[in-house]
Amino acid sequence: MAYEPKDFLVWGELPVTDMDRACAFYETATGAKLELVTDGPNPMLLFRLKDRANGVALSIYPGTPAPDGVGPTLHLAAEGTLADVMTRVTSAGGEVISEPVPLPGGRFFYAKDPDGNSVGFYEATA
Repeated sequence: MAYEPKDFLVWGELPVTDMDRACAFYETATGAKLELVTDGPNPMLLFRLKDRANGVALSIYPGTPAPDGVGPTLHLAAEGTLADVMTRVTSAGGEVISEPVPLPGGRFFYAKDPDGNSVGFYEATA
């Protein structure tokens, strides 16, 4: 019997060089309000979930990102249409690096944040 958990990704951590710049970028790009917490070994910016007990969380911490566009890609939900998100990514200092890619359940595009972290933004089919 193969191991089949509810989610393979339990949470994500994204390293950035400038927490204030990262907070501004991700709040603008996603439409979310990030929360700064300082009760752990590092300050963290947390993306809060609607259902904190049953979802996959993401946090941003001060660290060294992988070289430009080389690290893993985290795919994020964002408010609005992909066209809106693409505009916000660019206006917030990120870079859109692909057109929308269709999937059976929606579509996404690849981008880089101001630190060069590879991120995707996903839009589910309604």
